[in-house]
Amino acid sequence: MKQQVYGTEIGNVEKVSTWLSSQAKDKGLDLDIESKNDLLSTQNFGDFELFSMSSDSSQVRKLLLKAGKRFGIKMIEGGYKEKARIIRRKKSDYARVLKGDKILGHLELETSRFGSKKWEIKLEERR
Repeated sequence: MKQQVYGTEIGNVEKVSTWLSSQAKDKGLDLDIESKNDLLSTQNFGDFELFSMSSDSSQVRKLLLKAGKRFGIKMIEGGYKEKARIIRRKKSDYARVLKGDKILGHLELETSRFGSKKWEIKLEERR
């Protein structure tokens, strides 16, 4: 199963992952959350701690929105793909910045195809 990368405002990754795990268990969903111990700094939205989840179902994404509302924090929801399939030296991914169910903006992230897998911000867009 492919890992999807998400983020929470700094200092909230433990309580969000604990809450998500308990909610997924109650709903009978198989969910494996792994902290990336990696920070992502944005110019417009602040700093985020990254974590990955093994499930990419719509129910898990809804739980992620609920977690943002419950704790009143900004979240990054990753996994949005490019429309054009262009071969590049760098790998890119798109993400939304959320606070509750309100979309604050979009991010374009990139990393090298080889070697280091640290994501860096290429572009930010406020909504």
